[in-house]
Amino acid sequence: MVLLFRFLFAMLRSRFRSRLGPLDESVTHFTALPTDCDLNFHLNAGRYVSFMDVARLELFGRLRVVVPMLRRGWRPVLGGALLRYRRSVLPFERFAIRSRITGWDEKWFYVEHVVVKGANTFCAVGQTRTLIRGAEGNLPPSEILVLMKHAGAQSPPLPDAIVKWRELEDVR
Repeated sequence: MVLLFRFLFAMLRSRFRSRLGPLDESVTHFTALPTDCDLNFHLNAGRYVSFMDVARLELFGRLRVVVPMLRRGWRPVLGGALLRYRRSVLPFERFAIRSRITGWDEKWFYVEHVVVKGANTFCAVGQTRTLIRGAEGNLPPSEILVLMKHAGAQSPPLPDAIVKWRELEDVR
């Protein structure tokens, strides 16, 4: 709810930005407000995840699948995230999140979010996995690729870190 206006702005903006292919990168820009920061006066770790949510939804907006999914009653669901932090984002600093789908399997889309500020100063990276759920249950990525007008597209090989993450999730 806190990022509601940023979310709405990102979704509106995505309608006017160029359409992306399933493996293209989307760049979303933000400014860290004091309310986004913790007692150490840098962007709160949890807020990174929230900004990545907004960036991921803008990515799906630019893939032109959000409206068709909503019409069908389908919703994106985050299934997990792995994050690494390296540099702080301070109050009033501008930063960008570069988001792209790194691949998919029979259930999940894997999305990478790289947070940078200034002249490409690396701040954080997050690997997330997202599925699409409808009233009938989880939908395979192949159905979403049809909405993207890329039916039959094959996933590139998943990075080793994601393969290991999948293996760890299967252990549970």
